[in-house]
Amino acid sequence: MTDYVKPKKHLGQHFLRDKSIAKSIVDALNPSTQNLIEIGAGTGILTQFIIEKDISNFKIIEIDTESVNYLLKHFENMNQHIIEADFLRFDLETIFPDHFSIVGNFPYNISNQILFKAFDYRNQITEIVGMFQKEVAERIASKPGNKKYGILSVLLQAFYDIDYLFTVNEDVFDPPPKVKSGVIKLVRNKVIQLDCNESLFKTVVKTAFNQRRKTVGNALKSMGAKDWPEEHKHLLNKRAEQLAVEDFVLLTNLAAETIQQD
Repeated sequence: MTDYVKPKKHLGQHFLRDKSIAKSIVDALNPSTQNLIEIGAGTGILTQFIIEKDISNFKIIEIDTESVNYLLKHFENMNQHIIEADFLRFDLETIFPDHFSIVGNFPYNISNQILFKAFDYRNQITEIVGMFQKEVAERIASKPGNKKYGILSVLLQAFYDIDYLFTVNEDVFDPPPKVKSGVIKLVRNKVIQLDCNESLFKTVVKTAFNQRRKTVGNALKSMGAKDWPEEHKHLLNKRAEQLAVEDFVLLTNLAAETIQQD
């Protein structure tokens, strides 16, 4: 077993070395958290503070065998906490069939995929505290009217209250990334279900943003937008980045009516 884990580029590993930042990330979790998954623990800089919290049901999902061996060597009874697997392919319900939180210094190369998976598990994931590439963190927390506001902003803000907590400089990582990082916190809101077809909602949001330079009316032309009632033209003349979650819910219901008529 090794005393050093070499960061692997293909896994997007940038190991955090600053303990005060690690503690701040873990401290941002709700004090009542009892079910927790840490994604990609690496050498355990967050793990040590999670252990101090004495969380009753704590699991690590780590894909890197070298990191797993390091954690097993440096932390007691860690074998009961570690799952060596690919988070993106793992069925999280096999760990927690009920509610749970997520924490991590997330690999840049899969951070968007992590968030899309979190969206799919939105009725179980009550909270996420994580470090992302700063641009991604800002995008998730951005409000309508901001150029950074995008698909994940809308999807996640429909079900989570999101706060940008703080920025992290490049020099506290091994190896240092080429960009700054940002830590955000997502807390599940009280929306049980959107007032629309949620699958179609996701499609409408993606379609609108995939042609974000066009007006929403032009972007959603294939969904029959040109025939939607005149009273909604003010929305159709805007771009996707200008619309709030409730606007996309309305557009989804209009699209659903058109589909039913066809």
